[in-house]
Amino acid sequence: MDDVLARAERVVDEGIGLTESDLRALLEVGDDDLPALLDIAHRVRLRWCGPGVEVEGIVSVKTGGCPEDCHFCSQSGRFDSPVRSAWLDVPALVAAAEQTAATGATEFCIVAAVRGPDEKLMRQVRAAVRAIRETVDINIACSLGILHPDQVAELAELGVHRYNHNLETARSYFPRVVTTHTWEERWETLQLVRSAGMEVCCGGILGMGESLDQRAEFAAQLAELAPDEVPLNFLNPRPGTPFATLPVMPVGEALRAAAMFRLALPRTILRFAGGRELTLGDDGIREALRGGGNGLIVGNYLTTLGRAPQADLALLEELGEPIRSAELSALSKAL
Repeated sequence: MDDVLARAERVVDEGIGLTESDLRALLEVGDDDLPALLDIAHRVRLRWCGPGVEVEGIVSVKTGGCPEDCHFCSQSGRFDSPVRSAWLDVPALVAAAEQTAATGATEFCIVAAVRGPDEKLMRQVRAAVRAIRETVDINIACSLGILHPDQVAELAELGVHRYNHNLETARSYFPRVVTTHTWEERWETLQLVRSAGMEVCCGGILGMGESLDQRAEFAAQLAELAPDEVPLNFLNPRPGTPFATLPVMPVGEALRAAAMFRLALPRTILRFAGGRELTLGDDGIREALRGGGNGLIVGNYLTTLGRAPQADLALLEELGEPIRSAELSALSKAL
């Protein structure tokens, strides 16, 4: 194990992510070596991303009633979950963006539970993006599912800063998580997004029954994609979904995984997102932000409650972590 930690140390100096085999080895670092692993990941983050944590808020423009069968998601219309279909209007989206900006966040993401946007959804997104840009000084991101080339071009022209489309898990495990579309379809959308000049946001969910080999495989596949941001979610088993009875990931396992993703992706924003409260708790998120993480989603998620934004902002102040401004984010890309 000392050998793989020595190779991890080189990432601090070189900024080149580890190989898949080394990433896999990190997932079995013993408890005695875990603090050293987290320290290396933290130093990699500081060297190649710079100081500070990027704060983002998200809101769902369309909730529930999704035709896809993502086994972790209570918004699927195929499962007997308590989530029902609902839409937000443009004024509500603008108000949500204003509330997000008031926390100090620099990113606001509009999310929809769909396979991909139809014309009704695109009309609403057009109106919302224009209204938010006229009212709020904040970067706007979208997460609207699988896109066609003309939709990608339109979002870029509207000024959407970043597009989120998660691969969710390793390519080899994806058919156990989703059957109504393919991993490759998601990958193709991400390539279209990059070619249009928008930033790429792509991550997934840990603790869905994947093996440690598949966890390392997923990190290596994300490294190949080289996204600007990786949202790291931890499964919060939702009633009525096929994954409802899966166990919550132990905190030590989650911390090893977070450090591994940092050592796979030295230069990306690694954002802790859904399930972090349940999996990491207050103490674990402190360790995670000192173990490679440099992003948080604040407030509530799409169908679950998060911590109060004020609690996260107080934590960042306690840790001496400034909120990353747009200017600091641009500077870190030049490192």
